[in-house]
Amino acid sequence: MPRVTINPMAARLMDVYERFYAAYGPQHWWPGDGPFEVIAGAILTQSAAWTNVEMALAEMKAAGCWSLDAVHRIPEEELAELVRSSGYFNAKARKLKAFAAHVYENYQGDLDVFLARPLEPLREELLSIHGIGEETADDIMVYAANQPSFVIDTYTRRIMDRMGMAPDASNPKYADYQAIFHDNLLQEPQLYNEFHALWDRHAKEACAKTPVCEGCCLLDVCPTGQKLTADS
Repeated sequence: MPRVTINPMAARLMDVYERFYAAYGPQHWWPGDGPFEVIAGAILTQSAAWTNVEMALAEMKAAGCWSLDAVHRIPEEELAELVRSSGYFNAKARKLKAFAAHVYENYQGDLDVFLARPLEPLREELLSIHGIGEETADDIMVYAANQPSFVIDTYTRRIMDRMGMAPDASNPKYADYQAIFHDNLLQEPQLYNEFHALWDRHAKEACAKTPVCEGCCLLDVCPTGQKLTADS
């Protein structure tokens, strides 16, 4: 019989996923009401707590600025006031306006047509828009466009580093971390959606800057956690 080769990293990733899912259950991300809210939230959450973003989104909704068309038409100064609670509000208003302008100039304002582009061209185009970096682009890819482009953030990196799952590079970049997921997991948007949300949930509840290792669902497979608990 042919020998079945098991990919060790793929097995580790799915083990982590199953442990997270058993511990926390489904996360129901993105906390949004459709593509427009997801995109606005992804831009506003840059360097901001989600509670502050929620306040900004509520202000936009109350003011009737609740569509790509409304963002495109509203003066930038007015939009900045609406999103003030999210911090860096002038810069974020410019980013929201730049996104809306891009869709209007290239897709006649049709967000669905824009988001329906193939994965690689869509991601490249997102990155060409003012204020859209890799993490924000991938948030939009997964949660608005339903495309399998894994989101890497501070929380993901922190846990992977502590688990000994970091890329084999002296100074790993965003793409190096992302490649671990793309090379070892099925290209399924729903899996990427749930897994990213679970990494963030675990980082907030257990693997914080100062980790709470007792009772952690990863403790028996985490070298950092085992060392910390052994030393305490």
